[in-house]
Amino acid sequence: MKRLLTFSALLVWCGALLTLRAMRAQNASFFFLYWNLFLAAIPFVAAEVFARAKWQITRWPALVVWLLFLPNAPYIVTDFIHLRARPPVPLWYDVLLLISCAGTGLLLGYGSVMLVQRAIARRWSVRMGWLVAAVSLVLSAFGIYLGRFVRFNSWEVVTDPMPLFADIAHRLMNPLAHPRTFAVTILYGVALLLGYLGLHVLAERET
Repeated sequence: MKRLLTFSALLVWCGALLTLRAMRAQNASFFFLYWNLFLAAIPFVAAEVFARAKWQITRWPALVVWLLFLPNAPYIVTDFIHLRARPPVPLWYDVLLLISCAGTGLLLGYGSVMLVQRAIARRWSVRMGWLVAAVSLVLSAFGIYLGRFVRFNSWEVVTDPMPLFADIAHRLMNPLAHPRTFAVTILYGVALLLGYLGLHVLAERET
């Protein structure tokens, strides 16, 4: 319940900032953040289903949905690429807006990873839980690259998978031809992992 209330408050705050901005600017230039926040919430809902599910038929589809949509949560951080002066809205307001949306996306993503990690640790082992968490965050970094630079979407795994898989295979088989792919994946992967470890350290009880 606390998680639900907290993330609901964060999403309402972001929605209020977006609405106020649209009223002031008389345009919908940042309305894409509504959609990005919706996508960021999907992995958290899927993780909740996975953690609470009692039947395999529910648990594993939820895990697949979680992994496919997880990159959408930290992806919002890259929306800072849209930051520039847009009168009559002050720049400081747009900074606040993007920080709020990016922070909410990151927390939704990290929260979903924690839920999955704990569920796997209970079912198998703590080591397996950490392995899944680490791999999922690195894959999320790769997903951020695919979304921001190649403009693929999570649902294309189902709706149009061949171009997506062909592009991924080409990059993996020709790494030297795609230095930005691996630079973005590695650097964002490290950043996501360090942020996640930091949250765990802060959440630990002092002994």
